[in-house]
Amino acid sequence: MAQSENRSWLDTLPAAFKTYLNGRRLDEVECIVPDLNGMSRGKAMPLNKYSPDGSIYLPISIFYQTITGQDVEMDIENQWAESDMLLVPDMSTAMAVPWAKQAALQIIHDLHDLDGNAIPCAPRNILKRILDLYAAKGWKPVVAPELEFYLTQPNIDPNEPIKPPVGRNGRSGTALQSYSMSAIDEYGPVIDTIYDYAESAGLHIDSVIQEDGAGQVEFNLTHGDPVLLADQVFYFKRIIKEAALNNGMFATFMAKPMRDQPGSAMHVHQSVVDMRTGKNIFSDEHGEASDLFRYFIGGTQKYLREVMPFIAPNVNSYRRFESEANSSAPTNIAWGYDNRATGLRVPNSGAQDRRLENRVIGVDTNPYLSIAASLACGYLGMVNRIEPSAPAVGELDEGQSSDAYIPTTFDEALRIFDDASEIRQVLGEDFCQLFAEVKKEELRQFHREISPWEREHLLLSV
Repeated sequence: MAQSENRSWLDTLPAAFKTYLNGRRLDEVECIVPDLNGMSRGKAMPLNKYSPDGSIYLPISIFYQTITGQDVEMDIENQWAESDMLLVPDMSTAMAVPWAKQAALQIIHDLHDLDGNAIPCAPRNILKRILDLYAAKGWKPVVAPELEFYLTQPNIDPNEPIKPPVGRNGRSGTALQSYSMSAIDEYGPVIDTIYDYAESAGLHIDSVIQEDGAGQVEFNLTHGDPVLLADQVFYFKRIIKEAALNNGMFATFMAKPMRDQPGSAMHVHQSVVDMRTGKNIFSDEHGEASDLFRYFIGGTQKYLREVMPFIAPNVNSYRRFESEANSSAPTNIAWGYDNRATGLRVPNSGAQDRRLENRVIGVDTNPYLSIAASLACGYLGMVNRIEPSAPAVGELDEGQSSDAYIPTTFDEALRIFDDASEIRQVLGEDFCQLFAEVKKEELRQFHREISPWEREHLLLSV
């Protein structure tokens, strides 16, 4: 297909992409989908081979693999017949690939079967499934994620510990520099590259801050539609990693990449508006907290422990919840007003901006699944009218019931998830079974490994 024949759909691309293109010839189109872990899968092709109306396929087996790429045998009929999924482009997600040497376009695709039905295990479809439940009630969720991540020195040998990056002063980064402007300036070239890439892609960053850890940075995104924001997180992770690589560093979204540094979260602010009036249903006509807000909190408290495999989806996720020094991650499901000791925080805000911040979610999650899981908890709370506990004031009492605390190992989280009947029904039982089997296999792989700690302390001491 000649480029002139592509003009009809090329002309509809966002203004940011046209600015990025700047008269150059578009070389390649990347057709991408998020896998279970939130990583990009898909196909790239020359422009003359691509059409939004064309048929592009991927095998469904991309969802049958662990994060290491190992296939997982499951009780699925004709599992290894590897039936095709049809990639359906969402042209609203079309944006530049700013790090590509030649002008390139990337587009997120939805996944359907050959009869046009949404693939139930595709993460983007899972989030849309939850949003459909809200829409049936006349509600529309609004979310705002905050992404924490680490810039590090390149780690070539996995047996060696990860080290903080070297900044412009020639020294390796130090911890406990929260909100330091000079610490941000140390990594100015990387941050500038991220901003440049984001601008080319048409993405917007609300703010950037230095977090507690050495080389730990936080980007806040503007609030909006959950699918749109999950798409932005998906894109930003790729942008940040590429920007770091192009400046001689790694960027990692591991929940806890360094033993003696804080972990990285993806705090998600959540509110819900009435689709007819646009008003925040978390506030009543007097501007006070509504019953639905209480129920949303209550549901999040009740079900959050059950969705931990989605908001802490890896073995390393649970390192972040260690109670040792340098861990600011909440290990509870308490809630409170402007209280960062709680897992669920109600920030200071006006009536229209009343929201609940989920502070338990790790940045290593698939954003589609973690946002879907968090919203599912709140949804069940509202429809089942679940009352929350009393708000926590100050630091939490260690004498609370064990039910007030989240599971702190992946093994325990998966056991709890096995019995989460209401959550599994809302998210889809077949999907939950598939997800659990993949994660259990990852856990088995981890438990078979012999760690450096074992070699150091047990090799000659037992």
